[in-house]
Amino acid sequence: MCSTPAQAVAKIQSAQAITFLTGAGVSTASGIPDYRSLNGVYHDLEAPEYLLSRDCLEAEPKKFYDFVLRLYHPKAQPNVIHQKIAELEKTKSVWTVSQNIDGLHQKAGSRHLVNFHGSLYHCQCRKCGKSVPCQEYLKSDRHAGCGGQLRPEIVLYGEGFSQSVLDQAVTAVAQGDLIVIVGTSFQVHPFCDLIHYAATDQIMAINQTALSLPVPFDMVQCSGEEVFSLL
Repeated sequence: MCSTPAQAVAKIQSAQAITFLTGAGVSTASGIPDYRSLNGVYHDLEAPEYLLSRDCLEAEPKKFYDFVLRLYHPKAQPNVIHQKIAELEKTKSVWTVSQNIDGLHQKAGSRHLVNFHGSLYHCQCRKCGKSVPCQEYLKSDRHAGCGGQLRPEIVLYGEGFSQSVLDQAVTAVAQGDLIVIVGTSFQVHPFCDLIHYAATDQIMAINQTALSLPVPFDMVQCSGEEVFSLL
């Protein structure tokens, strides 16, 4: 079934427990390019999956570091989608499970948040295990303290997910009486598999391109900003 932005707003307003599943399309209005579009960060790269892999991190650390630096947009600010989701937390039972690693949900004030793929703004030394400010990583991928290799705490290709993150995400999805998928093609596993843990049949997707899901859902084919600006 296809719904209008106004109908989507009415559903969000009437729900008491909402779980948002967000992707890169949520942050494009903040000036952060998505990954797969022609203008996305992968556009001019031959093998981006390798560049963002554990193999590249270990075998070609400079190539990995040079690519990851392109993903940082520290001056980016939350847009209306991030802001409205954070505001909804104040009056409803709201959880957000996000594929995004840009930190904008946190900047907007979301607290009930699962960063499914981690965050660029949490960095750690692979040698001594200490956390370091991302500002240090943006200057060098070598730890000033011990000389070890620094990395952002994001899930790379070739790495598994922690059980705690998976458990948090499943719990967040199961608590919603409305599931709202926003700004994602919803094709990346295991993120897209979370829909199977929904305990409700009220599922809605807001995306500029139509989605195909294994469960019944309402499709709102527009930008997320168009819906959330009405809330």
